[in-house]
Amino acid sequence: MKRIILISVFSLITFHIMAQKKIIQTAGRDQLGEFAPKFAELNDDVLFGEVWSRNDKLGLRDRSLVTITSLISQGMTDSSLTYHLQSAKNNGITRTEIAEIITHIAFYAGWPKAWAAFRLAKDIWTENTAGDDAKATFQREMIFPVGEPNTAYAKYFTGNSYLARISTEQILFSNVTFEPRCRNNWHIHHATKGGGQMLVGVAGRGWYQEEGKPAEEILPGTVIHIPANVKHWHGAATDSWFAHLAFEIPGENASNEWLEPVTDEEYDRLEK
Repeated sequence: MKRIILISVFSLITFHIMAQKKIIQTAGRDQLGEFAPKFAELNDDVLFGEVWSRNDKLGLRDRSLVTITSLISQGMTDSSLTYHLQSAKNNGITRTEIAEIITHIAFYAGWPKAWAAFRLAKDIWTENTAGDDAKATFQREMIFPVGEPNTAYAKYFTGNSYLARISTEQILFSNVTFEPRCRNNWHIHHATKGGGQMLVGVAGRGWYQEEGKPAEEILPGTVIHIPANVKHWHGAATDSWFAHLAFEIPGENASNEWLEPVTDEEYDRLEK
């Protein structure tokens, strides 16, 4: 039987906590370190090093939303807004969402301010147009939602992935979507007893490869059982979006170990 694995809900929660690292900012010292050292310190160490890093209180995505709303409302459409719009994009706010956010702000902060903000946002999100349209098309192919950008695990993926929690009661499972060419790093789900994962293909076409074995194609309807302690990776094909449901199998002393990325050379060989 074909086998594959996906991040367990337990592991998602564990790595989400681990992924919330302190933000390192040096702009203050770089630009004002000699002229206004105290201001530079407050900017880098307090505003970003402490306030922006309090992810247990409010996530980066929400902090970006609050910040750009405040700046636009004040009519601040200089480099500071450009920086925070770029940060908002990096923190998972999509082109469709930023357009709706600024439209909403326009009714409370003023139409000219929204126009000025749109000019900046359009440049930052311009390359997302094709991707958003493709994602919307893929969404129509399946009954489960694509979900939100999987930003907490971006460092363990090559390309963009999305996560949607489907059930948080009784049986915990999620739908995970990969853009074309997106794949996760080699990794191992450890357990001393039980453990492992079950994956159900939902839409599109993807790949799974276990260390030392040929890659296997994953299609809609494929049910794959994965034992614990197996090194592997999985992701989308080069020309297709891909989504699957992931079910956690209970185990003792379960943990995840993330390893090296899958190289382009390894990945490109699959399509030849």
